[in-house]
Amino acid sequence: MAAHDPVPIEEIDYEGLPSDFSLLANLGAGAFAGIAEHCVMYPVDNVKTRMQIMSPSPSAVYSSVSNALSRISGTEGFRSLWRGISSVALGAGPAHAVYFVVYESVKERTGGNVGDAHHPLAAATGGACATIASDALMTPFDVLKQRLQVHDSPYRSLAQAARSVYRNEGLVAFYVSYPTTLAMTIPFTATQFTAYESISKVLNPTKKYDPVTHITAGGLAGAFAAGITTPLDVVKTLLQTRGTSRDAEIRKAKGLWEAASIIQRRHGMGGFFRGVRPRIITTMPSTAICW
Repeated sequence: MAAHDPVPIEEIDYEGLPSDFSLLANLGAGAFAGIAEHCVMYPVDNVKTRMQIMSPSPSAVYSSVSNALSRISGTEGFRSLWRGISSVALGAGPAHAVYFVVYESVKERTGGNVGDAHHPLAAATGGACATIASDALMTPFDVLKQRLQVHDSPYRSLAQAARSVYRNEGLVAFYVSYPTTLAMTIPFTATQFTAYESISKVLNPTKKYDPVTHITAGGLAGAFAAGITTPLDVVKTLLQTRGTSRDAEIRKAKGLWEAASIIQRRHGMGGFFRGVRPRIITTMPSTAICW
């Protein structure tokens, strides 16, 4: 009796999506990843916002991330570290679902999934297009989140914050930071995805299942992208929290260049890197788990 020929085993790209992966499943995966990404390190994100405030009260000046966490939980209560998380829970899911769908679609259309070759341009293009779409949805939620995070916030709930901002500052207040957000997140996302693809190629050239290199590549890519885009994140925070400031000049800031001028004049170049440590700490695990 003749021996049977061995059946070839199909190699699976564990990072790729199967051809029959439905749009609904893609949306669900993106939404779950987005909520998890933002919620896991939310207290540190709270610290980042407070450290980036330009004219904080003396009781809201912190020397380090650990000092901030200890003082906020000790004087304001542990729950205060989570203020504003409802805004993230409502906005992050839909925004990240849109993000992942657009990214995969653009990457596919630009040839990013052809063969085993590295396609950094396709990855960067997909990331940039996905950012434009998702940020349009997420920016108003991010404004409300930061308004609730600031020390001695005048808002007590997400609904009250939304009503108050709209009534007192108009619809423009929800999008005053959108150009700055895009100026930050497009290079952040393009850098993150390109760095991730490049690091993954070096650490895992065969694309065999290896969670350690998978997570490491995501974390390192996120840390690098977060560090170089921190100056724009500081500008974004000033614009998004301007309505809570007692400083007349900050309250009147209308855009990226005006806000950047205020930061430069008052704090020099160092002012653009306020909160860089909690930003990197927040970003590394979030970018590691969201892939």
